[in-house]
Amino acid sequence: MGKLSDKTILVTGATSGIGLEASVKLAGMGAELVLVGRNQARLDAAIAQVKERGKTDLASGLLCDFEELSQIRTLASEFKAKHKKLHVLINNAGLVSDTRRLSKDGYELTFAVNHLGYFLLTTLLLDVIVASAPARIVNVSSVGHKRGGMDFDDLMMEKDYSIMKAYGRSKLGNIMFTRELAERLKDKGVTVNALHPGGVATNIWTGAPWYGKPLIAIAKLFMDTPEEGGDRLVYLAESDEVEGKTGGYYLNNRLTEPTELARDAGVAKKLWKKSEELTQSPG
Repeated sequence: MGKLSDKTILVTGATSGIGLEASVKLAGMGAELVLVGRNQARLDAAIAQVKERGKTDLASGLLCDFEELSQIRTLASEFKAKHKKLHVLINNAGLVSDTRRLSKDGYELTFAVNHLGYFLLTTLLLDVIVASAPARIVNVSSVGHKRGGMDFDDLMMEKDYSIMKAYGRSKLGNIMFTRELAERLKDKGVTVNALHPGGVATNIWTGAPWYGKPLIAIAKLFMDTPEEGGDRLVYLAESDEVEGKTGGYYLNNRLTEPTELARDAGVAKKLWKKSEELTQSPG
């Protein structure tokens, strides 16, 4: 019996990169894995990999395109229809965009997928997570949050868009969400932590502008592997070292202070309220 033999774990962005590698490792520890992807063929291939490499039959998948809030609602409903427990939620799905694009709901795309997607899915699944306590929520953020601001007068970046500002804002949102949610769940037996998985050679930067791709290709030669990044997700998902610890931001498996803005509880509460309005979540 593996360490996680009685646990159910949901991983978004699980068809490649760190999400896939974390899923393989957690499956190998005995957990039941539910992988989320937006393409059926890639999702089927990822499930097959997890089963083969994790030596398990306890892996399944659900489709969801995080560009559309209605699909996130369907994802939550489908999960609840099939599973009564959720011990670990890993919010990992994400993207970058070189130009300002809108989600299907009319929101700036990077913010919509990377922040509102985390927010809505988590709040929709919160009842089953709390009922499964002790449980953990892991939010994949980034050191890129240091370049992010939170201008509520231009949250969708109509006036001032750049790829790194948009990405930084979404990753800053991840940390603010983590800290505010941890505060709300402090007596519920559910921990919430965020991490920078490292400079990992994954496909997330395929949305970078053409002129930046040669530099990214060179940088990938010196980046961490997806396996190394996936191990950092696994650390927060199952390590005894972080048992009971909540509201943290981790870098290389070490608790690290995010920026002063990321630690601003007032701004985090304002972001929570705005996120509720934008997603019409049960928050």
